[in-house]
Amino acid sequence: MTSPQQPQLEQVIQWAKEAGDIAHAGLSQKFDVALKGRSDLVTEIDYRCEQHLINAIRSAYPAHAILSEEAGEVNGETGDRWFIDPLDGTVNYAHHIPFYAVCLAWQSGARLQLGVVYDPAHDECFYAERGRGAWLNGERLTVNTTSDLERSLHATAFARQDDQLFQRNLQYFAHLSRHSFGVRRIGCAALELCYVACGRTDAYWEQGINAWDIAAAALIVEEAGAVVTGLDGDPDFFKPPYALLASTPLLHPQLVKLFAQMQ
Repeated sequence: MTSPQQPQLEQVIQWAKEAGDIAHAGLSQKFDVALKGRSDLVTEIDYRCEQHLINAIRSAYPAHAILSEEAGEVNGETGDRWFIDPLDGTVNYAHHIPFYAVCLAWQSGARLQLGVVYDPAHDECFYAERGRGAWLNGERLTVNTTSDLERSLHATAFARQDDQLFQRNLQYFAHLSRHSFGVRRIGCAALELCYVACGRTDAYWEQGINAWDIAAAALIVEEAGAVVTGLDGDPDFFKPPYALLASTPLLHPQLVKLFAQMQ
């Protein structure tokens, strides 16, 4: 059963921007940084942003479930679920590299319905509602029409916690670095997906990712006209183990074929 009360996009954008303001202000302060796992970081700003978003959701929709990067799972009473990445790109943030984002998505039943990705450093707010297109600060987004692999620009990230996935992705990275305009590594999965949505790049792929990393941006890039699947072309990509490929429609089958050949 889903909630009869549908979240309003303007409200969710406001929450994301409020969390973004917390993150942006935090850069001028001294904040604690801790190692998380083998090669990731978490800061006290992550926790501040996350708590702000959880409080906002629990106040407005107390029966909804929440899955958040740091706090984990909060059970709900309906078929509604929120995905929170309070600070995607924490390693960038901790090093004062201005590519990080607040990510917030709402799922009703089995489908993502609303997604917001806010980049406080550049004041860029990407957002989408299912069936209503994708937008950046009020401007409608459409992916590129790129069809030539040799003339395409890509982005990716590496699953550093899994040696096998890491080595496989190195092969993909090396091949596409030689046979395209290049492969970028921005360090923020949500922004890298949104850059496909607004035409700054043509494709993004990643393996060994988490649901909260991609929930909001996957809907945004899909609503902008990208094809979003697993690396094997499976349209049911939003399930463990999370891996996805988002690209312009004409590039997508070429990339799926390439990844299959390189297995």
